[in-house]
Amino acid sequence: MEGDRMRNRRASAFFNRKSYLIAAVIMVVAAFGMTGLYYSQQEQKQEAELVKEQKAQIQQAKAEDDARQKANEAANKIAEAEKKKKAQEKEKEKQKEKEKQKEEETAQVSGIIPPEDDNFMDEPEVVSEVQAPVEPILQFDAQADLGWPIQGNVILNYSMDQTVYFATLDQYKYNPAVIIQTDVNTPVKAVAAGKVTDISTSEETGNTMTVDMGDGYSAIYGQLKEIPKNTGDYVDSGETLGYISEPTKYYSVEGSNLYFQLQKDGVPVDPMGYLQ
Repeated sequence: MEGDRMRNRRASAFFNRKSYLIAAVIMVVAAFGMTGLYYSQQEQKQEAELVKEQKAQIQQAKAEDDARQKANEAANKIAEAEKKKKAQEKEKEKQKEKEKQKEEETAQVSGIIPPEDDNFMDEPEVVSEVQAPVEPILQFDAQADLGWPIQGNVILNYSMDQTVYFATLDQYKYNPAVIIQTDVNTPVKAVAAGKVTDISTSEETGNTMTVDMGDGYSAIYGQLKEIPKNTGDYVDSGETLGYISEPTKYYSVEGSNLYFQLQKDGVPVDPMGYLQ
């Protein structure tokens, strides 16, 4: 009997300790659950705040975009208004210019002195004719001696029947002109009156002028500079056609000179037979 009591007490004590353990475990589990719930709530709260902040940023960005768009629209309106204003001012200026021109034309018409004769309507109409300038007739007298274009020594004669030696080129070749030695800046005179038909530049003769003297005769002047004439101009006998320039590379050894060629119907002839 006593033994049963002891066993019952032991069993009772065992179950009591087991109940405490279970309760402790439940409390621990509950504590963890509460902690998890707390952190879950905090995360939800943070997420809600983040969403709220993002919405606020989106709204702010949209407001900034709207403000920027309005500013651009306002600037465009101002620019369009300025453009329209300038166009109107320009149109006004054109209108004023037209009115001014019209007034000037009216003033010119009103300034015409009326004829004193009351019967001028009965007289035949006189039509004034504008006469074109009369061009001089070019005539070349082959029998008259030509004046020299410059004073100097002839260092290379005209030679189309046999070759002559060119020192700069170090070779023999035909020469359709006379090469007259002279100083740089020497004025070159027209050998006869004529019309300038060509002014061009050549590697051999530099700035070159051709003058038509009439009757098929032409004079060609090379190695020039500071030419005061233009194509189509007329020159008188003895008039300055330009000045001697530095020689081209074809005449560097011969030195500064005048290249003078005389042609008849486009064919070179010996100038020495015409120069006095």
